[in-house]
Amino acid sequence: MSSTDNTTAQPSSGQSIIDTATSYVQSGIAAVTGNQSDKAKAEQTHNKAAAEANASEAAVKAGPFTLSSSGAVAKDSSERTQGQWDQTMGSLKETAGNLTGNESLKQQGREQNLQGQGQEAKGQLSDLGQGISDRVQGTLGGAVAGLTNDRESQQKYADIHDEGKSRQRGVEADLDKMAAAQEKQQQQAHK
Repeated sequence: MSSTDNTTAQPSSGQSIIDTATSYVQSGIAAVTGNQSDKAKAEQTHNKAAAEANASEAAVKAGPFTLSSSGAVAKDSSERTQGQWDQTMGSLKETAGNLTGNESLKQQGREQNLQGQGQEAKGQLSDLGQGISDRVQGTLGGAVAGLTNDRESQQKYADIHDEGKSRQRGVEADLDKMAAAQEKQQQQAHK
């Protein structure tokens, strides 16, 4: 869960942007003054911003669940899960067809694998859209709740935002994993 209490604030990409801008201002001041202390402070702020940006992007995938740096958990859409299952089963059928020389089973496996890839992609688009929508809703709702000083609503909208962030990071993690696998296949093909 997120917190509106600054003592337990979670990593924020927004905060990292602010800290990066601050570090540039501090660097400018240090360049004008030539003060080593100002240079060190600018470097420290820049490093803090980089660490915040990295932490904000962090997510852990465990099966159909994603845990983001905020502690929020999001479950993949059923289309993604079913698509992954169909790909696995299709690959198994294709392998079994290759081993036994059964062309029909091999073809069924290829078709099921392709169908699963399409279904997973559709689920990823759905989850990505839902994640972005939840983040926007959470941000806007939290801002309104902040203006009215409604702490309960602020927390509710922070939770919506954080779940959306987890959902979005889960899709990004899957896409990164697929891109790495494709790159590895291409490198092996060029050897």
